[in-house]
Amino acid sequence: MNIRHHQAGNVVLSVEGVRKKIGRKWIIDNVSFDVKEGEIFGFLGPNGAGKTTTIRMLVDLIRPSAGIIKVCGYNVNRDPEHALRYVGSIVENPEVYSYLTGWENLQHFANMQPGVGPDRIAEVAEIVRLDQRIHDKVSTYSLGMRQRLGIAQALLGRPKLLILDEPTNGLDPKGIKELREFIRRLAGEGMAVFVSSHLLSEIQLLCDRVAIISKGRVLAVGGVEELVSRNAPYVVWELEPYEQAVSRLSGIPGIQVLEEEQVTLDDTVTAGMGEHALITSMALERIPDIVSELVAAGLEVQAVHKINPTLEQLFLKLTEGETID
Repeated sequence: MNIRHHQAGNVVLSVEGVRKKIGRKWIIDNVSFDVKEGEIFGFLGPNGAGKTTTIRMLVDLIRPSAGIIKVCGYNVNRDPEHALRYVGSIVENPEVYSYLTGWENLQHFANMQPGVGPDRIAEVAEIVRLDQRIHDKVSTYSLGMRQRLGIAQALLGRPKLLILDEPTNGLDPKGIKELREFIRRLAGEGMAVFVSSHLLSEIQLLCDRVAIISKGRVLAVGGVEELVSRNAPYVVWELEPYEQAVSRLSGIPGIQVLEEEQVTLDDTVTAGMGEHALITSMALERIPDIVSELVAAGLEVQAVHKINPTLEQLFLKLTEGETID
């Protein structure tokens, strides 16, 4: 869970009733949300849900059929020159040239922007922690370093909004952790960061607020903790003898013993569960009393696990089991 605590500031990105029609089909339908300065906002949905199409509309690569998109108060479609001045983005893969050095790549993009000179290139290289390798050929960079170089490019014009489309694609766990810390640092300095992803656990760790999108429609928008708390936690019991345990737990008022098909648990949780684990829905404060009752009844309590709710559980509930991949 994201443990950053701050008050987000003014609205940097405003999306109101955005729709996109291709042929006779509405592929984006009435999408609305806003992103504030100092906030990490997650745009969460499976591949094909409409995330990249929405992002392309945010940066004026394609036009919405209806609705309004504003950046820092400027309408992206009517006044793109002013609106996009405040935006840095990586849509899909960062565009870098492997045969050039990191510095030469940044210099190439800096030449396209007024007022961006060598001092700013050195500054963004330091921000993304590439200053020690910035004069090396990009062909020698790891995937994580290339991703950071792409972000450095997006930061050249001092944007107020950074848009990242699936930024952790292809990164190993260490690279993902480094990117997460880096994004948090940018938000801590007041930047609004918009991150699209299909990695639910990563979004839950990283973001302050999220919008969940499926089949072109936003199903929920809110704080991560607020959305996750819509689902109650589970309590998993490992008891012996099993048959007696099932009978005993099922007979206690206020405890519902659930079948595995009724719940959504992360693979890391199910991997650690015993063969005869019992999944229950119950008030957590009752655990000590129930343990005492089970022991008094002659049952052996081998383990009790509290399983906190996750964004994955909420997503599957909202989409009626649609897969995230």
